[in-house]
Amino acid sequence: MRMEAGEAAPPAGAGSRAGGGWGKWVRLNVGGTVFLTTRQTLCREQKSFLSRLCQGEELQSDRDETGAYLIDRDPTYFGPILNFLRHGKLVLDKDMAEEGVLEEAEFYNIGPLIRIIKDRMEEKDYTVTQVPPKHVYRVLQCQEEELTQMVSTMSDGWRFEQLVNIGSSYNYGSEDQAEFLCVVSKELHSSPHGLSSESSRKTKVPVRTLPDPSLSLL
Repeated sequence: MRMEAGEAAPPAGAGSRAGGGWGKWVRLNVGGTVFLTTRQTLCREQKSFLSRLCQGEELQSDRDETGAYLIDRDPTYFGPILNFLRHGKLVLDKDMAEEGVLEEAEFYNIGPLIRIIKDRMEEKDYTVTQVPPKHVYRVLQCQEEELTQMVSTMSDGWRFEQLVNIGSSYNYGSEDQAEFLCVVSKELHSSPHGLSSESSRKTKVPVRTLPDPSLSLL
């Protein structure tokens, strides 16, 4: 027998009228498991099946030998339903399927609980379908005097990963101009249907990009 926390069980034969009809306490026999709760709890959601049942509306529900209402539903998922009516929160065991509780919430017509479960299921679906972000790398070649310009003209989202000095290739006057390879990267968040529109955006760097495909990653 499952009883509401914090409330004492009524004496045998007490707390009910005409076999459990209009007293404070109500017995529910859900799929062979007896639940004991109060009429106030069951009437928490006025439009629910349980509220109509305990208010005496004609729902053609039979009773067992103890006077408990017989409900042909799975008792495993009735516990969270009853607890939600008690304290307004959805609490599930880690191995309990939300789909099962949703099925029962819809049967008992408990609107707020239906919305809560659907919202939770949608959040899980969204998390599962999210694609991990991808990193795009580019290798840029520039001279020493162009480094400052490159930094100032980088578009949002790009960042430096590595700077490699590849020596001097040009001579201007009496000074050699050092050449650098600059590796930059950007994180692209993808949708389940492909890369986001950001994938087509390029860095605004007026420098020479190495044509050698072997340098696409460094």
